[in-house]
Amino acid sequence: MPRYFIELTYKGTSFAGFQIQNNALTIQGEINRALKTVLHEEIQTTTASRTDAGVHANQNYLHFDFSGTITSKTIYNLNCIISDDILIQNIFLVSDLSHSRFDAISREYDYFISPTRNPFVRETSYFYPVKLDLEKLNQAALILKATTDFTSFAKRHSDVNNFNCKIEKISWALNRDQQIVFNVVSNRFLRGMVRALVATQILVGRNKISLNDFENIINSKDCSNADFSAPAKGLFLQKVNYPASLLMETIDHSY
Repeated sequence: MPRYFIELTYKGTSFAGFQIQNNALTIQGEINRALKTVLHEEIQTTTASRTDAGVHANQNYLHFDFSGTITSKTIYNLNCIISDDILIQNIFLVSDLSHSRFDAISREYDYFISPTRNPFVRETSYFYPVKLDLEKLNQAALILKATTDFTSFAKRHSDVNNFNCKIEKISWALNRDQQIVFNVVSNRFLRGMVRALVATQILVGRNKISLNDFENIINSKDCSNADFSAPAKGLFLQKVNYPASLLMETIDHSY
């Protein structure tokens, strides 16, 4: 049966997370509902990344199987009935064995911190009016770049075989809106990992803990030593990267 990838973007504020849940509004639930309405068939979707409640995405993917025809009109109709906080950007026809989660080679996240109150980013950034030392934050990031075991930054009872991740890129910087932005790219992320990295590094940036203390937290392999308090609203899944050959056949949606 033909398999399709859906590329979507969403604002996560109003949703109880990505993954479908009983009696809760979720991104996947909204997508499944829209697909059933438009395609007149019960569709089961699989996600690339299951973001938490309140987390946003500029790019995420789902895949589904469907024996009928997907056209530009399908994308238009889906966007007409789906929540205003979700936009389907594209649909790709892929090979029958392609998998939105397992074929991803890396994911990229940004976390936005606003040092001044701004009503226009109230739901998409962490208002944190405390001075942070960017140099110290980037020194902490370099330590993480050399780390492979992220047990200390995964929530308890994470259903994984191991806690190893390979960080490809990591940094702290000011953007043109004077927000402090944490950027990280890795082959995989653990449950709660990015927010734990942010909150624990903030302790370094505030001189609450030393870089040596930070290394000790990493080496302890104990999540009770890390800080998980960074709120979801500042976190964006920016990109899911796949092999270039996977998403070659796009559905033209120049309706």
